[in-house]
Amino acid sequence: MNVLITGYFTDYSKQRVTQAFPKDWSIRIVEPERIESFISEANVLIPEHIQVNEDLLNKAHNLKFVQTGAGFDNVDIEACTKKNIWVSNAAGVNANAVAEHIMALILGYYKNISYLDQAMKNREDETKLVYVGGELAGKTIGTIGFGAIGSRVAELAKAFRMKVLAYDTDPNRQSDDAEMVDLDTLIAKSDVITLNIFLNESTRHLVDKQFLAKMKSDALLVNTARGPIICEEDLIEALKNNVIGGACLDVFTVEPLSVDSELRTLKNVVLTPHTAGMPDGTKFHEKRYQFFVENIERIQRNETPYSHLNQLF
Repeated sequence: MNVLITGYFTDYSKQRVTQAFPKDWSIRIVEPERIESFISEANVLIPEHIQVNEDLLNKAHNLKFVQTGAGFDNVDIEACTKKNIWVSNAAGVNANAVAEHIMALILGYYKNISYLDQAMKNREDETKLVYVGGELAGKTIGTIGFGAIGSRVAELAKAFRMKVLAYDTDPNRQSDDAEMVDLDTLIAKSDVITLNIFLNESTRHLVDKQFLAKMKSDALLVNTARGPIICEEDLIEALKNNVIGGACLDVFTVEPLSVDSELRTLKNVVLTPHTAGMPDGTKFHEKRYQFFVENIERIQRNETPYSHLNQLF
């Protein structure tokens, strides 16, 4: 089995990822800009930072399977289906890791961890530090999307004695941990809003100027899903003009985030570099790669892969 992985990995990361696969498989990890040199040989593609579109697929002469992480907005599923190529995502595999990251961001924001840590390291006079914060108990958190991640966030938030609201496009979603509400109610009543939905044309720029204007003026927005769910320009303006209280962002419209991005200069923003689903800096998550291997083995046996996205197979 010839597996091609694209993305930006350190040498140590490549070593850990490669070791997760069977030894008799050929595993090649390349930067996204080098994919065309290797795509023709690949049986399996695990794509990061590339678009799997018809142009690329026309060069993928031996491709049988595209395996993504949770998100699959970079894959043209219809084009893959027409070429008899399976596409699966790994929704839910990293759910707990992402949910914990969301709670860490929220806690870090309200407890001013980044600010206080930097002040202490800069040897500032700690008796003169000025900051605001608060407790999570009694606050209302709203999760837009109530799948594996959203429901786990609800469980964790309840432990902090937060009230949990949830909105999901599936009207049958129910939970003992959250009150299911419509989107406008969630936006208006939440002290914290966390985005836990897939990126598609209906959710692209869901969070825009109008959305932000409906939020509480001191509310916190958290995004660990996909950057383009938020209109970044509108968010920056809202943060600069105190339309909302702040934002915690793990994903961005363009990744890696530009070193010149204005988001890096705002004091009411906490940033992490798309690491919510990863336990450490090696870009390796054991459960995720176990799932990948199992799914690829199913392809080898001509079985239907788990979590496939093809509609016509």
